Amino acid sequence: LRQAATLMLQERASYNDLDVHLWLRGAFGARTLSGEAVMPASDATESSPSTAPLNLSTPASPSPASEDERPPLPHLDARDQELLNAAQESIPLTERPFAALGETLGMSEAEVLDRMRRLMAEGVIRQTSAIFDTRALGYKSSLIAMKTGKEHADAAAEVLNAHPGISHNYLRNHEFNLWFTLAVPPYKDLEAEKDRLAERAGALKTWLLPNLELYKIGVSLDMTGKKDLTRRDNAFGQRDIQSGEDITLDDVLAVRELQKDLPLEARPFLAEADALGVTEDALFDIARALQARKKMRRFSSILHHRKAGYKANPMVVWRVPADRATEVGRQMASFAAVSHCYRRPVYDDWPYSHYTMIHGRNAPDCRAIAEAIARETGVEDYLLLYSTKEYKKTRVEYFTEDDWPEGYFARA
Repeated sequence: LRQAATLMLQERASYNDLDVHLWLRGAFGARTLSGEAVMPASDATESSPSTAPLNLSTPASPSPASEDERPPLPHLDARDQELLNAAQESIPLTERPFAALGETLGMSEAEVLDRMRRLMAEGVIRQTSAIFDTRALGYKSSLIAMKTGKEHADAAAEVLNAHPGISHNYLRNHEFNLWFTLAVPPYKDLEAEKDRLAERAGALKTWLLPNLELYKIGVSLDMTGKKDLTRRDNAFGQRDIQSGEDITLDDVLAVRELQKDLPLEARPFLAEADALGVTEDALFDIARALQARKKMRRFSSILHHRKAGYKANPMVVWRVPADRATEVGRQMASFAAVSHCYRRPVYDDWPYSHYTMIHGRNAPDCRAIAEAIARETGVEDYLLLYSTKEYKKTRVEYFTEDDWPEGYFARA
């Protein structure tokens, strides 16, 4: 198995140890991450043999990896790590944001810019821009799970990736193998768009899984590796799902500029202000007003998880009793390692109502976090769905010219 893994790594550099582990499990059958014996998803039918499959998994109740056991972050020194932690939290809305950021870290503006340019070139930083609430801008959005034939997944993903409203698209270790997010402008029918995509992609079945309750959203990876994996985050707060009925044309123009990747230069907001015909201070006032109205979540950097050293990123789905939905959702969201936490619809063949995104350096860390959440909430029925392939991860571009019928806002 070690030789097979080495050959895979040589053949395709984007594989890592988790990809190999999941591939071997899918090929030979193994125990699930919770220790339950199963066959591969493609063979998991009523006629599947009941013989115990080969166990390639790690023990069912692992301890989190120690700091010494966790893989080091490539090319990142301590100052890089501190900078990335700060940039994920917030980029100051000021004329010279990188100088202001450097002041808090004991770095010069030049050092901050040099480091961020290098981290951007290496792919550790994916983007630095405003982060908006899709629904609060009037868009309709949902997570969608799609079942395709195993051999057809790549072709189906290619069809999905062409849609501008699909920002995230992953292959996951489940019978429903494609999981993606879809956002459409308010004049479009979300379910009809889902059905159209399913037909074009040759899907066998799809689940529409919109947010029913939002408990937490916001990725902030600990780049130092010094913080407790199961620590709590008391600042998360439950969020109401916002509507976009009060969006104005001025908002649209501002969003179009603020969503652009911030140039890494001393006065990066100058071009955006000029495009809107306002001063930089006026632009900051507009951004703060959007934030106060809960249209904009924050202005910050987003990291490429795997290139930042977070190789394991499971979506954990939980079967939660309906009468405990809000209570448990808040408990789950209180874990700092949970970046997203939602309640979504259930189906006759899909009883999992709560979704948490967990980011870890490795699979044992993720399992340890999931087990801590299970102990805290008393919810023991859950699945860890790992992304075994990333087909697409980008930002939805809001209010683009192609998205909207000519004269739409003028008529509004």
